Amino acid sequence: MSSHRSVRTAALASFSLLAFAIGTDAVRAQTTTQLNELSVEGQLAPKGTGSGTLPGAGLPASTIVRPGQVVTEDPKGPVDGFVARRTSTATKTNTPLLETPQSVSVVGQEQIRATGAQNLAQATQYTPGVYSGAFGVDARLDFYQLRGFVASDYGLYKDGLQLLNYGFNYFRTDTFGLERIEVLRGPSSLLFGSGNPGGMINMITKRPTSAPFGYVEAGADSFGQSYGAFDIGGPADQSGHWFYRLTGVGRAGGTQIDGVDADRAYIAPAITYRPDGATSFTVLTSYQKDWTGVTANFLPYSGTVKPNASGLFIPRSLNVGDSKLNTFRREQFFIGYEFETAVDDVWTVRQNFRYSFSEAYQNSFIGQLGYANAAETQLARYQFRDSSRVNLFQVDNQAQAEFSDGLFRHTAIFGIDYKHYALHDNQAAAFPGPSLDILNPVYAGSNLIPTPYLADRDTFQQIGLYAQDQIKITDRFSIIGGLRQDFASTSVDKQLFGTSTKRDDQALTYRVAGVYAFDFGLAPYIAYSTSFQPQIGFDALLPGGPAFKPDKGKQLEGGFRFQPAGQGWMLSFAGFDLDRANPLIPVAPFITSFTQAGAVNSHGIEAQFVANLLDGLNVTASLTHYNLKYTSSQQPALVGRTPAGVPQTLANLFADYTIPTGPLRGFGFGGGVRYVGHSFAVDNALQGTVVVPDYVLYDATVHYDFGNGVRAAVTASNLGDKRFVTACQDLNNCYYGEARRILGSVSYKW
Repeated sequence: MSSHRSVRTAALASFSLLAFAIGTDAVRAQTTTQLNELSVEGQLAPKGTGSGTLPGAGLPASTIVRPGQVVTEDPKGPVDGFVARRTSTATKTNTPLLETPQSVSVVGQEQIRATGAQNLAQATQYTPGVYSGAFGVDARLDFYQLRGFVASDYGLYKDGLQLLNYGFNYFRTDTFGLERIEVLRGPSSLLFGSGNPGGMINMITKRPTSAPFGYVEAGADSFGQSYGAFDIGGPADQSGHWFYRLTGVGRAGGTQIDGVDADRAYIAPAITYRPDGATSFTVLTSYQKDWTGVTANFLPYSGTVKPNASGLFIPRSLNVGDSKLNTFRREQFFIGYEFETAVDDVWTVRQNFRYSFSEAYQNSFIGQLGYANAAETQLARYQFRDSSRVNLFQVDNQAQAEFSDGLFRHTAIFGIDYKHYALHDNQAAAFPGPSLDILNPVYAGSNLIPTPYLADRDTFQQIGLYAQDQIKITDRFSIIGGLRQDFASTSVDKQLFGTSTKRDDQALTYRVAGVYAFDFGLAPYIAYSTSFQPQIGFDALLPGGPAFKPDKGKQLEGGFRFQPAGQGWMLSFAGFDLDRANPLIPVAPFITSFTQAGAVNSHGIEAQFVANLLDGLNVTASLTHYNLKYTSSQQPALVGRTPAGVPQTLANLFADYTIPTGPLRGFGFGGGVRYVGHSFAVDNALQGTVVVPDYVLYDATVHYDFGNGVRAAVTASNLGDKRFVTACQDLNNCYYGEARRILGSVSYKW
């Protein structure tokens, strides 16, 4: 059965279930009473299996609870075990996952800790629809794809506000500072404006709590990197109006690349002010500084995927840069606030604001040129230098109304948001650089003087007006509809050449969806949505380098969630058909410049099972399969081909068990398996016909809770130390995945 047929079948099945449910519920529609969603949720949410041992467990101090409501989970607060039950990312309202008609996954701190994840890529590798390793091990940024599309450029969000990663200046947030990670798959422009059609990852930062707590943790891994972290918070005064949280982490030491360390300092103060029960004002800030180098080595296909002409494989630990010239530095800070007040029983007003700043510098030797000799033992290199600075200003104003029109219940949201992004980017290169002997590397630094070839000031601003209504036709059947109008402008000031390009765009995007929650826990849904993303930068292949055209997408999705009442597990399934117009295509050989050509279709299925089973067993498992093809292109050879570096099948399972009673109480163990299907590399002569093999990896964990606040753990990823290639963009740009990493840690909570 084809993937297209699977998508149509899933959509038809969802539509049929919805139609049946609506029909059987029609008689009750006129006499229905309002469902007390939060009280019901309290019955569906059994106590988790360890969230009490996490720092700051419980509702955030900013949670507003209306009279008569029973709140057991805040979508900006901790996840109980591995199973979240509410989300705000998909609708910008506090909505149960069972009533959310879009594919969403939530990763909480307990799952992050159980898997030993130290960055966003590792934290999401057990999530459906996400491939987070396309560039292998990269100490500079988190790179990932959603539904087959690169989403780490425009698809990364922090507390509901976009983080734009363009050029070589990347925002990055330490996972220790996150409360949860929400992965929303599919177009989401209705509420967020610009965005990747494959979806978005929304990182929710830790917030002040009403209960006092303290937490410290220290650890080290097999690459020689060690860290220390702390997390403290609680009331800041006797009146119960002020609350605080202070989170920090320091990391220092090696990576799997010889001579490249990855050092970091991160501190995140947060304050919440609650003048009364209906209003909260939370200030969220953070500062982070990174000192590292290029670890995502750009290596040839020959010598990584297969032996080279001398029968050799390039060592995974080889520093393709130079121990005396491999530098990447970044300094970033965020300052913002979240304001919310319940004006009355109907209206709630919110304003979210953030200013983001990042300054980065890179100077290193890069591969990407293949070999310099016929024996394929000398890697050709060039020197690359970049300095950049980003300023990003964003504000999102929302008014939410909850009311009844006499027939139906409504949760309507109206908003206007604005963002302004400015990048100063200076790039230079020196050709050729000294070649590197893979058998006997000699590092001597560089006396080359890189020649500037780019000095640009890129700006992007967008203002959007949106409206969405979640309508409860009956207690169990809901529909969602919404519209958004965006006005955007992008410009590139090419200061080196004294030229500039500018483009103004506007677009109307929308979403319509329906979901029916059966009383036995099944909730089928169907949705259609569109997306709009103005692109920063210019086309490297067209005469004059015109500004990029906007990226547009449209998607039909059908699926279901199943969570029987009183059970601590949830099964999710989605089938989708997604069309994307004007995607960016890297220009070989350096993949640092892009062109636009045609359209791509992605269609397939995703399934996920998450559970807090028995007493102490947490499980997450997922399956992803899709078919990704160019459907039109200015380059005819691309039509019908799969884009490079995109595996189309992903499967994984992770389980963690802690013994709850008896003499071994507190002892826990677990493990996981990850499968990534094959992908393709682009050969200039044989477009898309070079295969990067599939691979299977195994992870494991052992931990012990001493019962007095002390916990010790050892986690291992890629336990078998398998050498594998995550992806290849072309025959000179392949990336090794992470070698076996063993992490030991000890923590204390009070």
